[in-house]
Amino acid sequence: MGWSADDVELVSIDWLKPHEEIRVKNMEQLKMMTLRWGGYTKPLLADADSGAILDGHHRYNVGLALGLRRLPVLLCDYLNDDDVEVEVWPNCGLLTLSKREVLDKALSGELFPPKSSRHILADDIPPIMVSLEELGRDE
Repeated sequence: MGWSADDVELVSIDWLKPHEEIRVKNMEQLKMMTLRWGGYTKPLLADADSGAILDGHHRYNVGLALGLRRLPVLLCDYLNDDDVEVEVWPNCGLLTLSKREVLDKALSGELFPPKSSRHILADDIPPIMVSLEELGRDE
């Protein structure tokens, strides 16, 4: 597949749907770094059909905490993209996890505990720089 910064889209934060809880302490640390940088340096990864967040739950929660309107996201066809795989984190309490279960959880509004799902990507997520000012604006 090979993502580039040109593939990043700014999507409404309200459209995105988490499937996993976060560790608040980690989010607070990332929020301070994001404020220091003045923007986002890594996009989230989400399913193009549902808006389910696959990677970037802490970045999503930073956006909520900062009152941002949009977030930088790479969109994929999650169920059909073999370049994106899901597995469970060791000792998370789950033995297996499917892509369908991740989507179902995101759409249900219920959340898995932190560090339940681990997404393996065939390609690296590209570095970006999108300013907080731009993310705070409506389209």
